[in-house]
Amino acid sequence: MSFGCRSSRAGTRTTLPDPTKVAPVTVPTNPRAVTRADVARYAGVSTSVVSYVVHDGPRPVAPATAARVREAIRVLGYRPNASAQALRTGSSKMLGLIVPELDNPFWSELAVAVTHAAAARGYDVLLANSDGDAAQERERLRSLSARQVDGVIVTSIMTHPDLSTVTDPGLPMVLLNTFFEVPEYASIGVDALRGALDGTRHLVEHGYGSIGLVMGHTGSMELREQGWMRALREAGLPDGPIVRTAFTRRGGYEAGLRMFADDTGPRAVFVSSDMQAIGVMRALWELGLRVPEDVAIVSFDGAAEADYTNPQLTTVRQPIETMAVAAVDRVLGLDADNQWHRDLVPAELVLGASCGCDVRR
Repeated sequence: MSFGCRSSRAGTRTTLPDPTKVAPVTVPTNPRAVTRADVARYAGVSTSVVSYVVHDGPRPVAPATAARVREAIRVLGYRPNASAQALRTGSSKMLGLIVPELDNPFWSELAVAVTHAAAARGYDVLLANSDGDAAQERERLRSLSARQVDGVIVTSIMTHPDLSTVTDPGLPMVLLNTFFEVPEYASIGVDALRGALDGTRHLVEHGYGSIGLVMGHTGSMELREQGWMRALREAGLPDGPIVRTAFTRRGGYEAGLRMFADDTGPRAVFVSSDMQAIGVMRALWELGLRVPEDVAIVSFDGAAEADYTNPQLTTVRQPIETMAVAAVDRVLGLDADNQWHRDLVPAELVLGASCGCDVRR
């Protein structure tokens, strides 16, 4: 027995509405069609309350109400439209970051530090990898600047990076971990010359009379090379051998084989990156040479991986967290002085056993 009324069309049934009940909220079947107003109706709140819950402010929302809004968001499949929000507020709450090598622990650590610093300011980070290639670096810069980010932080292995591909000339931009001042652009970097000078001086103080250099390709006499050379000149030592190679483990390995293949190699070596130093250590092991008994090593960067070599690397450590916070604050214009200039931060010589120091505890 049926209590409904059949229509003239076969297979359909019309149920008479119950006037004592409120009509249910229709759940849109297409997630893209779900709006903030749909969420508000489902949760029984205003659209402003939905916005406060989604953006965690600026006004507080009672826990029970917030839970109801989040349940509505889950059921309806609501996704906030970041592009629309950016148009309304004039800010995407997003920063762009370009790094040259994500497989290098130093750059990975720096990228993580930048994301943490940005998150503390309420920003997310859109990350791009240039693979250490100038053409790719220019393309990543063009792409990020076209995505309505609020600023771009560029880390480059180029001595003078090409920033001409920025589509928005007014886009705030900061160069991070650059060793040279780039006119018209704010830059933040470590005092590499002083760091290399201190690292090489430390080898001199151990009494090593011949100190070589494994230097990454930079296209010019870079600050780490200048620091190494100044330390030798101050000590009255002759310039040691130089091998130029890639800023990679493989590059260091090949440099080590070239520098120490015969008995004419130096007693110590300053290496321009930790990754290269790890490669040098592998080459020395294959050649039957011990660190530091036969060859002492000091490297540059201070990545976490340097703490786990055997022996532990003595390294000139860059203050990654300090530089990351400074770069984020700079690109967001949080400094009192927002004019372009170069901020120089000091490096720290961290002693391991690779230089010949006895660091046993």
